[in-house]
Amino acid sequence: MSTFWSIWIIFMVVVTIAGCTWLLFANRKVEVTKETEEGEAPKTGHVYDGIEEYDNPLPGWWFKMFVGTVIFAIGYLALYPGFGSYAGVLGWTQVGQWQEEVAEAEAKYAPLYAQYSNTPVEELIANPDAMKMSRRLFNNNCSVCHGSDGRGSYGFPNLADSDWLYGGTADDIKTTITHGRQGAMPAWGAVMGEEAVDNVAEYVFKLGGREHDEVKATAGAQTFATYCTACHGADGKGMTMLGAPNLADGIWLYGGSPSLVRHSIRNGRNGNMPAQADKLKAEKIHLLTAYVYNLSKNQ
Repeated sequence: MSTFWSIWIIFMVVVTIAGCTWLLFANRKVEVTKETEEGEAPKTGHVYDGIEEYDNPLPGWWFKMFVGTVIFAIGYLALYPGFGSYAGVLGWTQVGQWQEEVAEAEAKYAPLYAQYSNTPVEELIANPDAMKMSRRLFNNNCSVCHGSDGRGSYGFPNLADSDWLYGGTADDIKTTITHGRQGAMPAWGAVMGEEAVDNVAEYVFKLGGREHDEVKATAGAQTFATYCTACHGADGKGMTMLGAPNLADGIWLYGGSPSLVRHSIRNGRNGNMPAQADKLKAEKIHLLTAYVYNLSKNQ
């Protein structure tokens, strides 16, 4: 925080507390004039539905509660940050509290995760206790994109089938979770032209055994060989090394309708699987790997 803003905050806090204090004590007593009937408090002159408002001071208990809030505010600002750049006597910060809570959680739960860290994934999937823990990890960290059942949605891969962009072995899955993946399908519309985009789409439909225009598919085969085989292969079955999807299996990450396939060719696609290594320790990633691996095996 800059010096200017620190001074400004201090000034505003002091003015606010001092103003509230003055307001409380300035209105603590009401002077009763001679014009006021004996024993009757003065009136404000405000009338609501025939009811006149008396100019009475706050009840004692209410006044003391307000004074208590002022004292509490001063004490709070002395102990905790809130008075410009002053850190407070206790030196408390939200980051420090978070780090303490994380450390406490790690000390408590780390041994539970560690007991499974050296167990092969293939053995972990047969352990009910390990799978319960891994399911909770999945729900907390992965379900927001892949769904609570792991079946994904538009733009998010289905983890409960046998189709894998980067490979479905335990090691491949662990690598994906640990380091993340960055998928990119270049936009070919400006390079090919709209007619070629349409022809390539028809050829892709042919690769998948779908209904297609044979004339356009034949023309599209030549364009496909020029621009697409480097990633998807001559047979269109993809390449796990690059994360290029299989175009002949009927499984579509961004939808397989004719319009969506043409959109993918024309405009390209970009997918990002964030790396989890900076969020989760290796023991948790190992359990997550087992859970995802088990999903694919129990499709």
